[in-house]
Amino acid sequence: MSALPNTTDLSIGLNAERFATHMGQRAALPDWWLESKKEAWNQFNALPLPTRSDERWRFSNLKGLDIEGYLLPEEASIHVPQLPDFAHAAEITFSNRQVVGRQTLPPELIEKGVVFAPLNEALRDHGAVIRKYFQKYPANLGSEKFVALNTAFTATGAVLYVPKGVEINSPVIVQHTLSGDHKAAFPHTLVILEDSAKATLVEYFVSAVSDEVHLVSGVNDLHAAPGAQLTYVGVQNWSRRTLAFQTNSIAVERDARVLSLNLHLGGNQTRHESHSRLLGSGAHCEMLALTVASGDHEFDQRTLQTHVAPNTSSNLLYKNALLDQAKTIFSGLIVVEPDAQKTDAYQSNRNLMLSDDAAADSLPGLEIEANDVRCSHGATSSRIDADQLYYLQSRGIPAAQANELLIFGFFEEVLNKLEDQKLHAALSTLIQSKIKT
Repeated sequence: MSALPNTTDLSIGLNAERFATHMGQRAALPDWWLESKKEAWNQFNALPLPTRSDERWRFSNLKGLDIEGYLLPEEASIHVPQLPDFAHAAEITFSNRQVVGRQTLPPELIEKGVVFAPLNEALRDHGAVIRKYFQKYPANLGSEKFVALNTAFTATGAVLYVPKGVEINSPVIVQHTLSGDHKAAFPHTLVILEDSAKATLVEYFVSAVSDEVHLVSGVNDLHAAPGAQLTYVGVQNWSRRTLAFQTNSIAVERDARVLSLNLHLGGNQTRHESHSRLLGSGAHCEMLALTVASGDHEFDQRTLQTHVAPNTSSNLLYKNALLDQAKTIFSGLIVVEPDAQKTDAYQSNRNLMLSDDAAADSLPGLEIEANDVRCSHGATSSRIDADQLYYLQSRGIPAAQANELLIFGFFEEVLNKLEDQKLHAALSTLIQSKIKT
């Protein structure tokens, strides 16, 4: 990566001087928050970059982890791509760390105590709640250095807090747009559902220009209290020259249900880590992902399903469609702790190989310390069924369109788990834009 010229303005790299400026800009925020940033900055500098001997980075392209020469943008971009439209209750749009659009919640939800606000605003008005849940259960799947960088420099992100018994019937949307060559972003989103609450949050990560060089490290904390129902959808469509890290931490308490679906469409080298913790009896989590990998891009997926309490269940289904010289890596582990009897857990990684030059590595695993459980895992790599392709072409459907239909059929098993049909259609439109030839 080419070196950038030294400057004395706010566009200096991610060094101690820029960190001091960042802290000075946030001096009015709570002391505990500022202290956590200082600790994170020290941790980032103390931790080494991953090495080949680190099992958690097995098969990854370590030469691509160059995080030098990136700048923090200060000015919002005038170009802000949008998700395909679907009905939603509220929206916050960020561009280069600035709020550039906002649709507030309906008055009846505000009156019930629902909070949906940018991170800095929520820190000012609801700091105690954020302090209780912020990074309460870190993922710890290998990207600790990049998570520390996120905490040190995070300025954008949203907080969704839903009080006990309150239901939000339409999704809320958070959009992060990054613009400008060699720019960096560090979004952090916190979702807290109290007892028997219900909500859906859709998060969209997108570059304004498809060929700019970007660095992104994003983190999510998702918390579902007893009886809560949370649906989280993350859509990643960064530029084809983006180095991106995304870490999701999911905590599911007694009788709560969480569905987490991540759609990966962009980036040059992308690593996604997701750790789901089943903390109370009756807790259930669906961990879902769809990836369209093309060019010579690498998508690295690391997951952990930790069952702490008895009578919990989890289901992981990650599907990848690989074109050109793309590469995917999946490494997942189900952990059942000694007290987690009657656990029911499943893990599956399925790869659709659309090119002879594409490569998929899968490493599913189990670590079981209880004796009354039902756990299984599996991984498959296959090509489009020649008979199915012939059948469609024999009915007059061109080869390219037939391939597109079969890829959609491969993905539909995951998309059909969404209750919101308009959201389903919006995600299908994005997928179509990536696979259409």
